[in-house]
Parts: sequence; structure tokens; C-alpha cells
Amino acid sequence: MALNLKRKRAAGVGSRKSRKVEDELDGSKVEDELDGSHADIHHSDEDDALSVESERDDESVDSEQEEGGGEWIGLADEGDNAAARHEPGTKPKKPPTGDELRVIKDATDLYRSSSFKLQIDALLPNVRPKDSRIPPIERFLLSLHAVVMGLPSIEPRHPLEASRRLLKKGVSVPYCAPLPTEETNWKVAFEKPSDITVVGSWPLKTTVKAKDGIRFGVDVALEMPNDLFQEKDYLNGRFFHKRAFYLAIIAAAVKSSKSGLNVDVQYDSQSDDPRLTKLVLTPKKDNSPNDFTKLHAQVCIIPVLSSQSPISLHRLSPSHSNIRINTAHNDSTKSLYLATPIYNTALLLALTPKTQLLATHALKEDSPAFIDALTLLRVWANQRGYGPGSRLCVRGFADRGAWWSVLLGFLIAGEERVAAFKPSKRKPLGRGLSSYQLFRGALDFLSKHDFEKDPIFLKIKEGAHKFPPEEYQQYHEAIFVDSSSTVNLLLGVPLGSLQLLRHDALKTLEALDHASISVDPFTNVFLTDHRDLSTRFDTVIRVDLSTAKPRNSSVHSSLDFGSPANALMASLSSLLHHGLGDRTKAIAILHEPSSPRVLSQAHPSNAGIIYLGLIHNSSTAFRLVDHGPAAEEEDTSKIQRFRDFWGDKAELRRFKDGRIIESVVWDVKTADERAHVPGMIVRHVLQRHFGLGSDAVKTWQTSFDSLLRLPEVISSKYISASITTGFKGALTAFDALVKQIKGLDNALPLSVLNVSPISEQLRYTSVFSPVPLPNSLSSIFPATAQYISPIHVILEFEKSSRWPDDLKAIQKMKLAFFERIASELMSLIDGLRATVVVGDGIHTSEILDQATLEVVTPEGWVFLISIWNEREAILLNRIIDEFNKPILPAIKALQLGQDGKNPKQYREALEAKEVYTRRFIHSPRHHRAIASLCHQYSAFAGTVRLVKRWLAAHWLLHGHISEEAVEVICASFFVGDGRNIGLDVDDDAKRDDLANVPGSKERGFSTVIAFLKEWKWEEGLDVPLYGPSKSSEDGSSKTIPKATSGGVWSITTNFDKEGKMWTSNGPDLVVAHRVRALARATWQHLQDMEQGSFSVQSMFIHPTSDYDFIVRLDAAQLPRYFHNVVIDPDLLSRGKYANLQNNQSVRPGFDPARLLFHDLQRIYSHTFKIFYDQFGGDRFGIVWDPSLKEPRPFRVLGEFSSIPVRKQENEKAKDKGLVVLNEAAVLSEIERLGSSLIKEIIVHISS
Repeated sequence: MALNLKRKRAAGVGSRKSRKVEDELDGSKVEDELDGSHADIHHSDEDDALSVESERDDESVDSEQEEGGGEWIGLADEGDNAAARHEPGTKPKKPPTGDELRVIKDATDLYRSSSFKLQIDALLPNVRPKDSRIPPIERFLLSLHAVVMGLPSIEPRHPLEASRRLLKKGVSVPYCAPLPTEETNWKVAFEKPSDITVVGSWPLKTTVKAKDGIRFGVDVALEMPNDLFQEKDYLNGRFFHKRAFYLAIIAAAVKSSKSGLNVDVQYDSQSDDPRLTKLVLTPKKDNSPNDFTKLHAQVCIIPVLSSQSPISLHRLSPSHSNIRINTAHNDSTKSLYLATPIYNTALLLALTPKTQLLATHALKEDSPAFIDALTLLRVWANQRGYGPGSRLCVRGFADRGAWWSVLLGFLIAGEERVAAFKPSKRKPLGRGLSSYQLFRGALDFLSKHDFEKDPIFLKIKEGAHKFPPEEYQQYHEAIFVDSSSTVNLLLGVPLGSLQLLRHDALKTLEALDHASISVDPFTNVFLTDHRDLSTRFDTVIRVDLSTAKPRNSSVHSSLDFGSPANALMASLSSLLHHGLGDRTKAIAILHEPSSPRVLSQAHPSNAGIIYLGLIHNSSTAFRLVDHGPAAEEEDTSKIQRFRDFWGDKAELRRFKDGRIIESVVWDVKTADERAHVPGMIVRHVLQRHFGLGSDAVKTWQTSFDSLLRLPEVISSKYISASITTGFKGALTAFDALVKQIKGLDNALPLSVLNVSPISEQLRYTSVFSPVPLPNSLSSIFPATAQYISPIHVILEFEKSSRWPDDLKAIQKMKLAFFERIASELMSLIDGLRATVVVGDGIHTSEILDQATLEVVTPEGWVFLISIWNEREAILLNRIIDEFNKPILPAIKALQLGQDGKNPKQYREALEAKEVYTRRFIHSPRHHRAIASLCHQYSAFAGTVRLVKRWLAAHWLLHGHISEEAVEVICASFFVGDGRNIGLDVDDDAKRDDLANVPGSKERGFSTVIAFLKEWKWEEGLDVPLYGPSKSSEDGSSKTIPKATSGGVWSITTNFDKEGKMWTSNGPDLVVAHRVRALARATWQHLQDMEQGSFSVQSMFIHPTSDYDFIVRLDAAQLPRYFHNVVIDPDLLSRGKYANLQNNQSVRPGFDPARLLFHDLQRIYSHTFKIFYDQFGGDRFGIVWDPSLKEPRPFRVLGEFSSIPVRKQENEKAKDKGLVVLNEAAVLSEIERLGSSLIKEIIVHISS
């Protein structure tokens, strides 16, 4: 049967299946794929991104080629036609082996795609130590073993006497609190270890390259002899004191030159806990056989306990109290002693290294993909700050490397059923999954599991639990007990860190589940650094803890946590979690990781600066009232706890439904301030419970808000006059105008069918909140604050056959309608002013829609009305189609004319059709989509406003980049793949599940900047603004736009497949590169947030040194100057005679600077490129066209001002054949054009 199904192929034709085999099995092909755009392992976009070195095993590649790299062409016909198929000088082609076929099938079934598998296969060997560099460290470990085992015993000594002797050698003993005293009646001693074992990830070959050049860690466990300990050494830190002395003796011996090890010896403490101090040995380069500097590793010496130690295990349960020091009371009663769960766990950790090593080794043997899955999980975690590095790390995870392997073990083998807790429905994943499936299973678990409510106990091999499971729930926040049934591996990890881990896992799953199969998530998941604060958190708060004074500090808590700093961090995390409640999805504490210290420093230095990262729950984050217990609550302790927590913010309030309850109200003055409520809560909690004032707590939200607000001197006048402003005021005025216009049906020949807004001021995305300009304020405002922006709307009448069939007549009819509407409105409404605007004075086409009606309401709002008539599109298409009819070339040449250009009527029709399509078809549809997103996502409008402000501040918006293009780009980070478009605003649960959607405008702004700095706009951007698009679902490719003189950005939507509706006029190639450069500079500045030197306003101050010349305008004559980023306060005052009234009427949309900018841009489009900030900018930046500086032959109508080139031989003679740009003449013309507006022209002389 197989013979009947085979298909013959020609000698030169390859099988698709066999080609796939070759591509996946040939080593050189794998590397070629990885070097290309398919999988860029060398991720140069970020300095801190994972760097992967390309490696090749030449022998394996050769052997594969020898075994048969050729193409398989079938099973039959092997004899007769073999010669025809086999080319001379080549090897016979063999069929793929069973293993090869299995690899092909696994790549499809067990991995996301075959290319994804290739990328993983290339990644794994490059994040592990190279085998060729391992032998030196093995020799070093043997030498270290000899040195340690050769150390002499030290007789028992008083701990203080022993430390004084070591201090003379420059080694401090890292005794923890409570410190030994002169009255201490126990002693410390030293004997050589009873066993030395390499533990951790190194012997299992699961070590993974860390971030920021952190070295590989090789953990060496020294088992301290049982003779050194007594049964009650678990009390009051005695075990840790003896351990610290043992470690100090090792440090002094290794440090000594007699050891011959030639290493730097330092202390390092896990989680800054002195009880978990270890030795770190870093090699010095000496080119000796033991020199392992090329491996980039360090050896960590960890003293551990024997499983047969005299310390009783049952004394270390979570409920036991092992710190017996009376500080506040003189009671010796045992019941007064509080439990010490963290202290007990720190001691238990000395028993676990060998146990974890054996458990991980068993997993490695049982599950073939375990090591690769663990490597992927560790790489993913490191890229998100859950591992060691030099940048800020997530609290609790910097030294939690063993937990990741235990997590995979739990997923593979399952969990222990505990009767005391609700039975879980989770089932083990099994041992036969691929590395990617295990990795994805881990992410799925992390994204769904609630560690606060659902405890986890790993399966134990034999016997029962060492400690009652109920005790863990009583004393631990999160529970994840290892297979030894003794250690909770998540003890000390704040709940906020686990919430952030859940959030990051959900974000990664969203990236992997992207609807478009053409999107490759590998780079985002494994290679991109996701530790940036600005794009990760909705609110970032910098806190200086150096002056913190906890309100309820406890000596017991400090001793249990190991240090006052750790106790402070735990208390801070708990109180913030209680204060914010369900307002946030995650509250993360980030700080600098612990770093090795010199041996003379006994205790670690605690970080004085921490960062709090909040991820908002958008449905609840910004509520203004928090409810507490009711006034009639029988348990008065609840009321007292509520008041004690909130302090003076707590008050008893009566609500409309009659309830009287304890409440906390957060006062906000503006809509923008409502987004500050989570930050307000954090400030209040830190002030009340830790005594941290405003100088110790820093946020940047107010600085961002100031960029979107009017100056205080202007806004205060609106407040004092009680004038309705903002988006709500604009919408109210629009609704009133619609009612007034629809009330004119009896006075108009046609009824008004619809009035559609198309202005950014009515969809919440204008940079500044819209404000009216009534005559009462216009008369007292300075000349620099007289600008009022018109609100553009579209008026649509009912369909009628009475419209003429001539385009020119239609435009005349519009004027007649406007005249009638204006007359009726002014007669009905006192104080309303309506003016018919015929054109802009630039366009002369009689078929172009230019006529508008300008309406100034009595309240000071200005509307600009256009009329939409569908008949125009039909007539314009008729002209265009008539010209494009296939006709004889000779006749078409007569139509084209002698100059070869299109007829005037055809050009005007194309221009009019473009304006019609953009204004009447796409603008209303775009407006509705953007307005819907503003209602659906609270951070979207602010994101758009900030990005517009940033582009305008760098002189790019409006003149080169349209507002609509910015809105669509920003929308791409909220709509995702389009499946959530149109989601009900009240459906908060679904909306809040979207982890990748920014929850604040600051995070949204940073996300857009991160995108712009790396966006390959040559490939375009597809935004499903109106719902899922078929192209994104089926992965079909679209045409890549070419760089032309017009717009090079291609932003496609469901109704704009070409992607040029909002970018046809810009940005061009020069501006696109400029946007990328500015985004990269802004991104670098955003990184300063981690150093505390971050300034928001500096990101919006434009550098001018790159321009060829600057045109400075007279700011006193600019009516829009009050929108400037950096304002001169003197220009906003009324001047010397402030009591003089300004009787000049309001001039809507009048901005002389913008008019001059457009004139210069139009006149000198072939001479230079001009840039300007439309929001009150008082300077033009201009760059000459560099090609005009090169001599070229003179020609008539050369489109630029030129001057003949002087000859080199004779300076006075001129060569009439060659000309160059006449810069002096152009500068003179510009100065003359803006004679009353231009203050000076500054020419930059290039070096």
C-alpha cells in the first residue's frame, strides 16, 4: 500500500518534508536561522539583555552530514532509476530515520512551532557554563577540600574571646542578634568538616547565567561535626553563633597566603540576614591550573548541619518560640514567649542542601526534559528581576534559586493531600512532557494560583508531616513546603512579590497566546529585559527608609526576622497590603540585591532606598471612599483597629442609603488627581506607621500632570469665575449645540439627520483639557493666553434628490445652508456669534470641501461645522474613473497635455476625494473607536495626551505627525489582538485580566516610548482598532512600504488596509529616524528613575544644537504661548497697566506662529525641513536639505534660491553652469516674511 501512495520526484525537486528535516537537523542551518531576523539571539536592543554566544559543534555537524544530509525521494524504485536520481560526485540520498521523524513531529506537537524549538535549542547551551572551562574549577575544588580538611581543631572558647582573636587577623565573626555577652556560658570550637559536598545547581548541571555579569555560583556544603553542638543550641541564636565562628575560621584559613588558593574571600548574606551568611571565593587571575577566571564563577561555602545532629527537629516547628529573651516584661512564664517561625526556618535551612540535591537529582532522572525546562524558567525569571543582578530585584527572590526546581518538581510529581485544607483539583503534569510544555505549565500555574489562600505541600516519600500543617497557615503568609516536610520555601517572600510573579506569568502567557501566528514571542519571553520600572508598574514610588521610625516596632520581630531592616520590610509590606486592599493587582518592593562584603564587616549593609511598584486594578484603584465597620458593630475592637490604622483620616459618615459606617475619604480636586489615590494611600501609611514625610517619599505623577495642565495663573481665573471647563464641559456644550441645530428643522429645507464629532477635544485625547474663552475672561487675559481651539463637527442632512449634480454647485449649496443656520442661531440665542468661513486662502479648488461654519457660543466655546453630502463621493469617483478608463495611448497623450502632467480637474478630484474620505468617512469612525477606548481603559486618554505632548515638545506633532496616527499607535497597546474591543465597560473582571494593558498614563507613555525606540516601521504596524482583523488571525503578510518622500509609517487598521490614511503626509524618512533617536534618548533618561535623578520635565525640553539655524519668535505676540513647556511668568501677566480692558474680540484658532510655520513649510518644501511646537512654541528649528549644498547645474524653476559657484582659480570670476543654495537670501526672505513676528535668527556654524 505504501508503494501505491508514494510520489516520484525529479532529481532537482526537493520534498517539503525532507526539506523540513534538513532545516531542523543540520547545525549550520540552525545557526543561519538564529543569525537572521527569525531569532535574534544577540539581542542588541538592550545593554542588559541576555547575551548569547554562538557555538558550533563541528564534529556533530559533520557526522550528521555524513549520515545522510541528502533528500529522501521515496521507498520504491530503488534499483532501476537509482542512477537517474543519484548525481555523480554526491552521496546517495537516504530516508530520514525514525529519530529524525520523531524530532519533526515533536517540534510541531510539543513546542509552539518548529522555529520556536530551534530558538530554544540555540538558547540553552549559551546560558550554561562551557564544558571546556570547567576543569580548572574542579581542580580548585580539590585544592579547597585539601585545605579545609587539613585545618587543625580549635578548643572550645568563649565566643567573644574567639572573635577578638580572629579580628586580629582581619576577620570579623558575623554573630547575629541576640549577640553573645560576657555572661554567655556556652563556647564555640572548630573541627574539620565531617563531609564536604558540592550542592545546589552546579553538580546537577542546572546552573543558568545570571543578569548583569553576575558570576555562576558553585555551592560547597561543609557539614559541621555533631560534637560542636548541644541539644539546646536552637535557643537564642546559639547555633547561628557557632556556625558564624565556624565560617570565620574557614575564611581566615582560605584568606591566608599559606593556603595557596589565590582567591578573594568575602562574606555574603542571603536576604541580608546575618544568620544565613556564607563565604564567597572569587578567583584571581594567575594562569595557574586552578585559575577558573574564564569560567566567570564563584565558590560559595555554606556550613550545614548533619541529619543526625543533636538539635531536636520537633523544636523547630512554626509555632515554637526559640528566642527566650524578656525585653518588655519580667515574666518568665513560657506562655509569654511568641512564636519564631522565621528564626526556626533559618535554622532548618542548614539541613536541606543535601536533601534538595537528592530530590532534584531524582527529578532529573525521572523527567528527561526537567533540566531544559528549569533552564527556561530560570532565564525567564532572571529577565524579570527574580534572580541575582546589579539592578533592582524583587524582594524575596534574589536568593531563591532552589525554589524554581522545587516548583517544577511539584508540577511533575504532584502534591500531598492535607486533610486540614480544602482538597485541590490539580493533577500532576507527568514526566513525559517537553521542556516548553513544562515551562508553559509552570507559567499557567503561577498565573492562576493564589499563594495567600491555597497552601501547597509537596509529596513526601515516607512517613507523615514533620510539623502540623495547620501551624504553617497560622504563622506563614504563603505556604510552599518542600518534600522534606520541614521548610516553607516561600517564607520571607512578601505577598506582593508573589502577586507580581503571577502578573508577569499572565503577561507572558498573553504574549505566547497572541492571536497572530506571525508574531514571534521568543525575544519578548526570553531575551528582553523586563526589569524597567516605568514600563512595568503603573505607579512607582521611591522611599528613603533611612529616617523610618516604625510606630509599632518590636524587638521580638527584629530577632525573628534576623535584623531590624528585614522586620521593617516585612511590616511595610503587610501594612501596604492592608491599606491598598483590592485597589492593586500587585504591590512589589524592589531594592538593590545584597552584595558581598569584606571579612572585617560582620553584618550586611541594608539598602536605605527602596522602590514600591504598584499595578492597578483599574476597576477599584481610584475609588474615593474606603468603608470600614458599621457604627453599630458589636465588636468594638474592629472599629478601634480601623481607626488605629487610618488615624485622622478615619471618620464616621452617613451615606444616602442610611448607613452610618467608619470611612476614609480621599480628596481630589481634578479628574487627573483621581489617578493619584493609590499613591496617596501609600504616602499616608508611610507617614502614619513609619514617620516618613513627603521629603522621604517621591512620586512623579504630579510632574507628568503638570505637562497637561494650564498654568496656575490662567486656571485660577476659570475657577474663580465658576466656568465649566474640561472634557465634560466641552461635551455638554456640544450636546447643547446639537439640540439647537436640530431645533431648526422648520427653518431649513432639509432635516438634520446627524451631528458627528471628529475633534480630539470631544474624545478625551487633546493634550490640554478644553476650555472656553468667554468675553469676560478674554478681556482680562494677557495677549499670550488668547488662544481658543475650535471643535470640529460634521453635519449630515437627510438624503434628498434636490442636491445638484455639479461639485461646484454643491459647495455653493453648503454656503447657503451655513448662511441660513448662522442667521437662525443668532436670532434664537443671545450672545451667539456665527460666521461662514469660505476657505483658507491657500487652496483654490472650487470642488474641494473648504466651507465651514464657525459658531462661538455665549459661554465661549467655539465649534467648526462641516457638511457631509454623500453625493460628492459619487461625482468625484466619476471624474477619477473617467480619466482612468483604458483608452488608446494617442488619445490619452492629448488628455495629458504636452507637459505629461495630469489635467487640473483630475488632480483636484484626487485631492478632494482624499479630503472627503479622511474627513467624512474615516474621521467619524476613528473618533467613535478612540472615544470607546477612553471609556473602556482609564489610562488610555492620559497615555495619548502625554505622547502627543512629548512629540509636540520635540517639534514633530501636527507639522509632521498627525494626531490620529499617535492615537492609533497608542491604541495598539490597549486593544491587543482586538478580541476585547467593545467589551462592556461594566465587565470589570474581563478587562482587569489583561495584564499587558497599562493601568496608568505614566506606564502607557513609557510603553509607547519603548516601542518607538525599536519599532521597525519598515514592516508597518497592524492595529485591530475595530475588532479582530482577519489578517492578524490568519497571519497573512501585508506589503511592506518603501521609504519615499511621503510618509514612511504604515499603520493599518480594519478599514485602512494600506495604512496611509493618517500617515500619507508624514512622517517622512528623516522625521521617522528623528522620532526613533528621540525615543532612545528619552528611554535612557527614564532609566535614571532607578538612580533617583529622574526629572520628568527634562524629557520634554527639546535640544536645538542639531539644527542649522533657529528662528526665534516674539513670544509676547503668540496667543498660544501659555501652552509652552517652559513658560516665562512675566509674559502671562497683564503688564504695567493691568487694569486696562482688552476689547479685542475672540479669534478662534488664530495662531500666527502656526500660520507662519505652514507658510514656510509650503514655500520652502524643497529647501529645508522645519520643525515647531504647536503648543506655544516660540522657536522654529530648521535643517537645510544637504543635497542643495553640492554644486549642481543651473536650471529654470529649480525650486530653490541659488547662487553661482565661484571658480577656484579666480575668486572674482563666476561659473554660470553650477549653482548652490543661497542661504543668505533664504534667511533674508524668512526674516521679511515674519518681520513683525520674528525676533532673531540664530545660525549654527557647523564644525
